[in-house]
Amino acid sequence: MFKSLKEKLKKGLEKTRNSFSEKIDNVLKIFKKIDEDFYEELEEALIMADVGVETSMYIIEELRNKVKELKLTETSEVKDVLKDIIKGILTENSNELVIEGKPAVIMVIGVNGVGKTTSIGKIAANLKEQGKKVILGAGDTFRAAAIDQLKVWAQRVDVDIISHQEGADPGAVIFDTINAAKARGSDVLIFDTAGRLHNKKNLMDELKKIYKIIDKELPNSSKEILLVLDATTGQNAIMQAKQFAEAADITGIVLTKLDGTAKGGIVIAIGHEQKIPVKLIGVGEQIGDLQNFDANDFASALLDDEQVVEE
Repeated sequence: MFKSLKEKLKKGLEKTRNSFSEKIDNVLKIFKKIDEDFYEELEEALIMADVGVETSMYIIEELRNKVKELKLTETSEVKDVLKDIIKGILTENSNELVIEGKPAVIMVIGVNGVGKTTSIGKIAANLKEQGKKVILGAGDTFRAAAIDQLKVWAQRVDVDIISHQEGADPGAVIFDTINAAKARGSDVLIFDTAGRLHNKKNLMDELKKIYKIIDKELPNSSKEILLVLDATTGQNAIMQAKQFAEAADITGIVLTKLDGTAKGGIVIAIGHEQKIPVKLIGVGEQIGDLQNFDANDFASALLDDEQVVEE
């Protein structure tokens, strides 16, 4: 299974890898010696690969330091160093999904259209496959469609769901979901929350209320707040991360639709600029195509000349 996950990652990142690696390789081919022009061209290549200005500048500065430290002179020696710098950015915070206590809590937020409901369904399926009993809470009560979509996923994955009517108080929904989770012996509670960000104060107040109830009722349970972002939106996804981070204490990112974009470089930008770890990535449309993020595999899929070879 581990091999197949790597193969899915390799395939899913094909567009990003082709774009990213091509830009980097072009610079490495043009320049043989490491000089100021080389650094400038490499920085431009990183920016064009959706790594972002701030993060690209940081990577180049780190590269300069490493080149001096290792006394490198040839550009052919740079790629491994670059890969290590990217790995360092992506592993600065833990990429592991924390599931502790019973039930462990996963709150999921994100704007409409990013794949929030689908991600919840896939997370539930993955956890169920691991032998965990999962219950869903339909807390995005702003839209009836959000509740209906989550019910469809609950039925598809065959997990319990607690829902109220459209416009109901999300605090009441989380309270009922917690009680149901306790009564049914659920291992993980996944709660869908606000799918909007037109007013940060309203969102913050709503999330604080939900979190307060969770903290009171489940003091010993781990609590993940996952933000779902659409990789195809590139730099807009980083802006969303910044806005949501102002309203909520986000513990991790779920990055969807990586297989449909060449903009996967934003994973690096999010890790550096927001200090929020990417915990799950979507590299396909199947249920099993939402997988745990592995920084080593990701960096290798971006920069290795030979990607994962099937044994």
